[in-house]
Amino acid sequence: MKDKRILYVSSEVIPYLPETEISSMSFEAPRMVNNQGGQIRIFMPRFGNINERRHQLHEVIRLSGMNLVINDLDMPLIIKVASIPKERMQVYFIDNEDYFKRKATLTDEEGNLFPDNDERAIFFAKGVIETVKKLNWSPDIIHVNGWLSSLLPLYLRNYYGNEPLFNEAKIVTSVYNQDFEGTLDNQMHKKVLFDGLENEQVKHLKKPNYVNIMKTAVDNSDAVVIAGDNIPDELKKYLSKLDKPVLDYKNREEFAQAYQEFYTNKVLS
Repeated sequence: MKDKRILYVSSEVIPYLPETEISSMSFEAPRMVNNQGGQIRIFMPRFGNINERRHQLHEVIRLSGMNLVINDLDMPLIIKVASIPKERMQVYFIDNEDYFKRKATLTDEEGNLFPDNDERAIFFAKGVIETVKKLNWSPDIIHVNGWLSSLLPLYLRNYYGNEPLFNEAKIVTSVYNQDFEGTLDNQMHKKVLFDGLENEQVKHLKKPNYVNIMKTAVDNSDAVVIAGDNIPDELKKYLSKLDKPVLDYKNREEFAQAYQEFYTNKVLS
């Protein structure tokens, strides 16, 4: 992986949020690439339950200040950054007062999904892409983790389809066990259509449950990693019919070599 550029986009990363399959792999995979001499960037949302003082987050003024249009509303984009102790890795945080100030991640105290999670996902996808453009950093691979990140492949392939910075980038989506009950806002597909996408491109989002959101990500990716050992049967069936590389589930002890070989021999070949 030496000198390869990999952009990791995740809904959660340790040590900023508690350890889960997603937060753990979103730390371990970049660390593996970083240790092998690759170049990495990590992006995640700046959820309100992340302790900014303890983790020493600070705003990057030169990257902040842009407004992103979400469903015809201008939403200010704030970029913060922190360094993971002892790892020589920086994490960029996508922030906005309306979407990420609340002291929780994706659900309220009763476990109900926040009603604006669909808009938060749109904002996060656009925010990551616009920030990478400002950094003028052209990745070889973009690896997406967690369903809140799953609109990034859709936007990158369509809304930003002519952006030269990403012309050569290969998109990998990881599919985890970590899903959710019910659906996001049933107007989600219309909010994406507002950005000029076509009906066919958002067909799965007309019923925005976990499986359909991940299908949308997979359809717009070049390769897929099965990152959970118990993903929904409907997704397993969908992935089994894909005409693109799929890496079967590997546990934490096995993943490093498997990821290296998959990136090199399947994704970049």
